Amino acid sequence: MKEADEILRKLKSISNSKAIEGMARFGINPKNTYGVSIPNIRKMSREAGANHELAQELWKSGVHEARILACMVDDPEMVTEKQLESWVLDFDSWDVCDQCCSNLFDKTEFAHEKAVELSRRKEEFVKRTGFVLMAALAVHDKGARDEEFLKFLPIIKREAGDERNFVKKAVNWALRQIGKRNQTLNKAAVKTANEILEIDSRSAKWIASDALRELTSHAVRKKLKST
Repeated sequence: MKEADEILRKLKSISNSKAIEGMARFGINPKNTYGVSIPNIRKMSREAGANHELAQELWKSGVHEARILACMVDDPEMVTEKQLESWVLDFDSWDVCDQCCSNLFDKTEFAHEKAVELSRRKEEFVKRTGFVLMAALAVHDKGARDEEFLKFLPIIKREAGDERNFVKKAVNWALRQIGKRNQTLNKAAVKTANEILEIDSRSAKWIASDALRELTSHAVRKKLKST
């Protein structure tokens, strides 16, 4: 596709080697990466507009920033479970995972179902996707009932012992976002965090203590009380 080729050339033309070095220090895979900032990628997505076919071509390129752009221009109504599975298996960096979840996957009709399903998987970035989806849904799915998020809490507890960095941070993120959604979910998330705290695992204790610090803070309680 001509448009995809033009975008790839533009991304390469604004590449930044120093930015790539900085990204690597933050755990972002530097392979096939140009070091283009998210604001620049968002600007390009606005210029391109929604385009499912373009998204597929950009993803196939394997270029880090092109894949982030792909999730910004894709149409969630046209995304199939097969596409989601294919893209998730391609994840090799936490930021691509997180951008796909918060810009695209959380808007698909099967997002809640896939969050549960992917949380059971063994691959690090695949499992991370499940929990980042839970976090993104807690923020973006305004119409979902509390029950949709309450069902995530036992899963969060189940996987809190996973010591892998990209998994445990996503588990913690999901717990915190659910707990900040409203007072009912805050109470349930705090209860879950206290249960996780009793698990004999360094990961679990970090997940729980970090979540409790935020979820029981005056700032969060005040905000929830006013909504």
